Amino acid sequence: MKAGYVALVGKPNVGKSTLMNALIGQKLSIVSKKPQTTRQSILGILTEKDYQIIFIDTPGLIEPVYKLQEEMMNFAVSAMNEADIISVIVDPIRVEDQLRDIKKKVIPNVKGKPTLCVLNKIDTIDESERNKLEKYCKQIEGIALTLAISASSGYNINVFLESILSYLPEHPPYYPDDILSDRSERFFVSELIREKIFELFFEEVPYSTAVIVREFIEREKGKTYIAVDIVVERDSQKVIIIGKNGEMLKKLGSLARKEIETFLQREIFLEMHVTVRKKWRQNESMLKQFGYVAPKQ
Repeated sequence: MKAGYVALVGKPNVGKSTLMNALIGQKLSIVSKKPQTTRQSILGILTEKDYQIIFIDTPGLIEPVYKLQEEMMNFAVSAMNEADIISVIVDPIRVEDQLRDIKKKVIPNVKGKPTLCVLNKIDTIDESERNKLEKYCKQIEGIALTLAISASSGYNINVFLESILSYLPEHPPYYPDDILSDRSERFFVSELIREKIFELFFEEVPYSTAVIVREFIEREKGKTYIAVDIVVERDSQKVIIIGKNGEMLKKLGSLARKEIETFLQREIFLEMHVTVRKKWRQNESMLKQFGYVAPKQ
């Protein structure tokens, strides 16, 4: 039996969350076209007869500007420290910036662990660009293997899995074989609502928003009751999320409810309130309360 942890790291929007969802076969990490959607590490557990791979989806590598972003980077570093294998995801956009970050922020933290350079979105470029990308990756000291995939189409996903298995250590399973993540249903509810906020709103609003599940009551008869607080930093952001006559909040609730019911496989009653907590992204106690403080190494 083989078992181990694989950290999925890389710049924002390179496809880390899409890749983990494809590997697990279920949507665990929220996905958005906007960068910096993932704020915490999220485990996706793939268990088969003779192996268990625990993928760790991480926030994208950035230069932190405020406290929340510092903690996001701490989650990424913590994942690399915890993992047995490091999988660096690269896409064809701004390649030199990505490779510079790999050398600066990834390689110093891998400590000799098997490190794969995974070229994602390979179906969006031609063969000459692909060869150029592979050449770039092979020049990075510490990269054990370079391979090309497409997380969205499934191209070479099995090759990626086989590569991981070749480096995976022998070990008993870490988790029961019937769970896909260590996160609670409350966590996934908050993330799915946050995903819809990223879809519906623009500029700073999604980044200034946190979603906190206040109540989660499963009823023997009737719908599961879920009450959430949508936290923003300014009154003007609260006005935007509520919208004229509450229209935007209703739209958000409708989209989120459908997504949550699909995930939970049962009907829910969703109640949402918008509240202002000024500068919460800079407040360590609020970040801790919202689950945005990484484990100390």
